[in-house]
Order: sequence, then C-alpha cells, then structure tokens
Amino acid sequence: MTIAYLAPEIPARSATFVYQEIHELQKRGISVCSFSLHTPHDPAPDQQALRDRTHYLYAEGYLAVALKAIRNMFRSGIRVGQGLRALVSDLRQLSGLRTRAKLCFQFLAAVNLADALVKNRISHVHVHFAHVPTQVAMYASVMTGVPFTVTSHANDIFERGLLLALKAERSTRFFTISDYNLKFLKDQGVPESRLGIVRCGVALSYKRKTPNLQSDKKSLVIGSLGRLVEKKGMDVLLQALASLITEYPEWDITLRIAGDGPLKSVLQQQAKALAVDDKVHFDGALQHSQVGEWLDQLDMFVLACKIDANGDMDGIPVVLMEAMSQSVPVVTTNLSGIPELVIPDVTGYLAEQGDAQSLQDAVGRLLANRERLEEITARALQHVADEFSLESNVDRLVVEFNRSQVQGVK
Repeated sequence: MTIAYLAPEIPARSATFVYQEIHELQKRGISVCSFSLHTPHDPAPDQQALRDRTHYLYAEGYLAVALKAIRNMFRSGIRVGQGLRALVSDLRQLSGLRTRAKLCFQFLAAVNLADALVKNRISHVHVHFAHVPTQVAMYASVMTGVPFTVTSHANDIFERGLLLALKAERSTRFFTISDYNLKFLKDQGVPESRLGIVRCGVALSYKRKTPNLQSDKKSLVIGSLGRLVEKKGMDVLLQALASLITEYPEWDITLRIAGDGPLKSVLQQQAKALAVDDKVHFDGALQHSQVGEWLDQLDMFVLACKIDANGDMDGIPVVLMEAMSQSVPVVTTNLSGIPELVIPDVTGYLAEQGDAQSLQDAVGRLLANRERLEEITARALQHVADEFSLESNVDRLVVEFNRSQVQGVK
C-alpha cells in the first residue's frame, strides 16, 4: 500500500499532527508520498527531510500550474472528461465568479496531482483539511479512480465549508476531530454513514508526575503555547493575568508565552499597558522536540481559545493534549470540541471564551483545589492515552485505508 498525504502546508510548525501521522504510518511499514499545496511559510525546523521529499503543487506559481495541467491532461491514466463533468456539475451549485474561478484553478492543480498519483502508483489519498486540499483531491480521485479520505478540523468546515456533502459522498470516509464537528457536519447534510472520528493524536511520551502546585510554594508559573493570532486569546490571558496578580498578592505569578505570530508586538504593548510586562516572558517559537521540556517548567497550562472577528475558532488544540500528557494541569475555554478533551472539573478546568473574568475564576478554582490536582492530572493523562493518542488514531485511519483497498475503486 502506498498512501498519498495532502495538506495545505507540509511540514508546518503549526500542524504537527500531519507530519506525525506520516511518520507513524512509515514506522508501520506503510509507504507515504507527501503532497502540499504550498511550501510552508513557517516550516517545522526539525522536519527538513520530510520537506525535501514533499511535492509542492503550487510551488512554481499559478501560470506554471496551468501550463503543466494542460500537458498532463493527455497523460495515460487520467480521465479528464470525467473530471470536467464533475467540475461543471459542481460549478452549477456555486455562486460568485471568484469562487467558481478558484475551483477551476483547483481543478488544474488536481490534474497535476492525478498525474503524480499515477506515476507514484498511489493506492489511497488522505487529505487534511476539508477546504482547498479536498477540492483538489476529489477531482484527482475522479480522474484516476484512487479513493480518498478526509480529516476535517475547524476553519475548513466552519468558515470555508464548500460542497461539504458532495465531498463526503465522493470520499470513502469523511473524518473529523470531534463530536462537536460531527454534529455540525450532519446539520450541513453530510450523511452519518460517511462520517467518523479521528482525533489529532498526541505524540509526546506520557509523563506521570506529581503536579508542582501540590507543594506549599507560593510561586506560580503559567504557560501558554500557540500561534500569536486572535483566536488563541492571548489578549484575554494577559487581562486575566493582571487581575490574578491583584487578586493573589501573596503569589509570585509569571506567565510564559511560547509561539510567534502577527500579534506579538501588540501583545507586548498590551502587557506594558497592563503593567505586567515584567511578569510576562515571550519564549518565541519552539521546535516540537522542545515542547516536553518547556512544559516541565510550568505549574499550569492555560489556553484562552476564543472565536475571532472572522468567526474562526480552534477545534481541539493538540497542545492541550500535550500538556495533559505531561501531567500539567490545564485551564482552557468551553469552545468547539474542547470539552471532549478537558472535561470540566474532571480532567481540567474550563472558562467562557473571550471572558477574562471567567478565565481568572477558572484559574482560581484550580488553585483552590490543589489537593485534587494529582487525581485530576492522572485522569487527564489516562483520557489522553485512551482517546487522543497518536497510535490509536492512526489505527483508525489504517483500518479505513485497508477497507478502501479491499473494496477497490468506487
């Protein structure tokens, strides 16, 4: 079996779950050929070997994609007529010249992908994200007969969910990362028979340890890790931090923020305006291999996920799983599928999204229940191991890959 993986950017620092799945499949002796729409703007620095062998569909520019597609339309094994019929049918369901034009270009990229699937003797395509990558993959599948599956996440279905029911119908299986998303997709007309759950699994080794906060110390190191964009809620966390420092004067509270992004300077200015800049440390972007050591230095992990101005929001951030896998107590928000991972007062603590006071209160509940932290972190670690491990979720994918091989071409 040779599997093709397709995603917007491989290997992106912010999408560790994609390349970790690839590596896990390869460890099991499955050959994986990786394809990416774009070269990553922030590549994972420890994944150069994967980057070198990934095929970048848009790398040479849009004109080159179109010219290459015209040549590839005449290649053996590419049923362009079937693909064009599917494209024309899909265009009739869409409105807006720009949306239709983009889909036509994605069809051209699909011709090039189809050629690569034939040349590399690909038996199955797995796609991460249900928007543009899936649009490219489904036309390549129509033109080659190579079956495909999808893992959908968040923004790709909430904001950019084009032709979702149709994509699910053409796929052999349309996975998503949470029960929350599953319900959303059903409401969009996706048949339940096509749906399934595959989590973005955590790959760190599990670490059972006594939480630091069980001691009588009065220093508190809070950590947060994520791309510095609006939906991560770092601004809300800074507001909560300022209030916590006032509320708990007996505690020496510091905040460590790991990650980079367009809002870094804005957040630094906010910390100054709140007079907490001496308590906030911006640690910068981390390599995935550094995450475990960084988590070890924390007393608690807080991720203030929220809905941004465009309606974008997280699904279930992998970094929460990583913190829980290291026995670090977590506080986050009751957004999207997060409560499926962080069960309130069972595996962690939840706050209302976008609400600094609620976030402060959730941190306060954790501090007030320090004697329960060993119990809570133990349950959190077990929950991650049972439901969110990389190995168990790759198992689910492999079952589907094998099933599609047995069934053959749709």
